[in-house]
Amino acid sequence: MSEGKMVIFSGPSGAGKTTIVQQIVKNHDELRFSISACTRVKRENEVEGEHYIFMTIEDFHHKVEENAFMEWEKVYEGHFYGTLKSEVEKIWDEGHHPIFDIDVQGAINLKKSNPDKAMSIFIKPPSEELLAKRLEHRLTESVESLEMRLKKAKNELKFEGEFDHVIINVDLTHSVNEAEKLVRSFLNN
Repeated sequence: MSEGKMVIFSGPSGAGKTTIVQQIVKNHDELRFSISACTRVKRENEVEGEHYIFMTIEDFHHKVEENAFMEWEKVYEGHFYGTLKSEVEKIWDEGHHPIFDIDVQGAINLKKSNPDKAMSIFIKPPSEELLAKRLEHRLTESVESLEMRLKKAKNELKFEGEFDHVIINVDLTHSVNEAEKLVRSFLNN
């Protein structure tokens, strides 16, 4: 295995990290998106192996016992997410660097276990009020799950200091440009 660097993006749901990561992957041939494993139900627009590697809770726990994850977390009740070692090794073996879009605690754990080869970027919404509006406009959440996500987001905002860089996503174009500069500098050093 030829290990490369790792670019980790995280932040609360609705902060814009997925959109920023998608843009960066388009602009950098040397990066490949690391597909996370999860136990939640696949949404209508999601593709197995493109958006997530969907697993049963039993399969996920079996992988945990096998030490198959670089990091994993119980993100919501009954919903586990993790980064499979095999996924990252495949990207490195192909001569690329993995880029991650993962939950806050998973990002912190991944950075701590790979301090010399990982850069972590926290994408922060300009305000909790705007974050709530962004999540409401998605129309993918029930009232209960929206409340759960907002509560989790408020807690996640407390961890921004654990990251190498923080980008406040007021304007998407500006945030993508700022993230691009950080990624380019990291990969070139």
